[in-house]
This record gives sequence, structure tokens and C-alpha cells, in this order.
Amino acid sequence: MKFTKMHGCGNDYIYFDCTKSDFPGGSEGEKQAAIKLSDRHFGVGGDGIIIIKKGHSADFEMVMYNADGSRSQMCGNGIRCVGKYLYDAGYTAGREFTVESMGAVKKLTVQKGERGDKETWLSVDMGAPILQAEKIPVASPSTGSGTAGRVVMHPLIVGGKEYKITCVSMGNPHAVVFIDKKPAEFDVCGVGPLFENNAFFPERTNTEFAYVEDRHTIWMRVWERGTGETLACGTGTCATVVAGILNNLVDSDSPVTVHLVGGDLKIEWSGREEDSVFMTGPAENVFTGDVEL
Repeated sequence: MKFTKMHGCGNDYIYFDCTKSDFPGGSEGEKQAAIKLSDRHFGVGGDGIIIIKKGHSADFEMVMYNADGSRSQMCGNGIRCVGKYLYDAGYTAGREFTVESMGAVKKLTVQKGERGDKETWLSVDMGAPILQAEKIPVASPSTGSGTAGRVVMHPLIVGGKEYKITCVSMGNPHAVVFIDKKPAEFDVCGVGPLFENNAFFPERTNTEFAYVEDRHTIWMRVWERGTGETLACGTGTCATVVAGILNNLVDSDSPVTVHLVGGDLKIEWSGREEDSVFMTGPAENVFTGDVEL
């Protein structure tokens, strides 16, 4: 099958165009392909695979698998790359279109770049954040310092140490931990798996370790469930800014720039629970090829 390797801020996936034909082997074939092809030594290499299909409730559909073969509801960097692929391939008449993933419909807008450019900048309406504990989900509706039903600065013992977590879902669960130093010095690979598999998170969790530099700037590293540390996470970046606003660490009146290992994203949220989070960032082609499944 033909594939396209793309990345958003270093968060790289292998993309398959299945708008005209089905992926071989159905969902089980997709899962096994994700495990095989994501391997950076024996496969193409990536944080997972994303399959582009015709949409049901939107113009197009994104089907995403993590590197371990598990499904994920949403990927912010991945959906921007899907948008770039669709735009470059001429599947869209204009610069605005919709993409669904596991029933959630997102509106994409091409901001910068022409068809065929190596890099394109897109903005995505990521929808309103989910803040209620049972919907994220987390195992306990403990409120920490937040509004009833939210998990805001909630103490959690992980690996024998207490952390204060703020939990947000952007279609997938996130636990945000604010730390007092830039995350380049933090043991993400040691602590991340302990968070991912903690019983507090019934569907596992993505975990963001974030340092607030000022009211408009955050540095962040992320441990993604089913994949490990990645160079960026779009939904995690959105969740981190939401958590920062909930804890009055960053401002809601202008975009917040989040510095990730693989690049920068700009996030906007009004602070009102019913309002959408907007994410803007790059999507870039790496290479195309053919692979035996």
C-alpha cells in the first residue's frame, strides 16, 4: 500500500488514503499494521498510523491507532496533518472543511501555505474541553481546588511521590502536572508510565509535565498512552493551556504559546467551559512510499 509519512511538531504518523478503498483486513488489519509499521527499527517508524476515509458526519474521517495498536479518539497534530493531506490532494474545494474521529467532528482551516508546500499551518476548532471527572474519565470525582465535579490540583501519589494533577479531556484523557523547572530536566520516561497505568485513570491517561514561564508561555513534555514520550501532542497542549487557565497560571485573553520538544503550538481558550479550544500549528510532509502489509 502507498503511504505518506507526516509530522506535526515532530509527532509523526504513517498516513493511508482509504477514501477510495478499504484498508486490508478491516479493523484487525489496521491494528496489526500500526504495531508493525510504527516500529522505528523494523517498520516505517512513527507514533502510530492514521487512516483517512470518507466521512459520515463530516467531510472526512480520521481513524487513528497508537504504536501499540490501541485506538485513540483524537490527535491534534495528526488531524492537522490529515488536513494538509486532504488540502494538498485537492480533496477540498476551499481552505475550510471538517474531519471526524470516533464521532467527534472538528473544523479545520488552512491558515498558511499553498497546495504542495512542504509545510502548511492549520487551525483546528478542537471543541470545548471536558472537565467533569466521570466524563474524562477518572476514577474519583474528587474536586481538588476546583468547581464540584472537576479534578483541579488534585493530590495523587505516583511512584511514592505526591503530584498535583488537573484533568481535562479533549476527546482523550489528560492529566496535567505543573512543575517548577523546565521539563527538559524532568524524568518523563520514568514517571510517565506510572501515570499512564495508575488505577485513578480507568482508560489510562496521557500526562503532560508543564512549566509556566509567564502568562503567555508554557514549556511542556508529554507521555502518551499507548506510545510513550512523543515530541508533541496537540490535544495535550490544549489540555495544558486549559489547565493553566483553570489554575490562573496563564491568561485567557490572548493565545498561549506552548514550547514542545518538536516545535511550538498556539492555543486559545476563553476560560468558559462551553467555549471551544483553538489550536494552530504546522503540518509537514516527510516522505511517501510503498509498504507490504
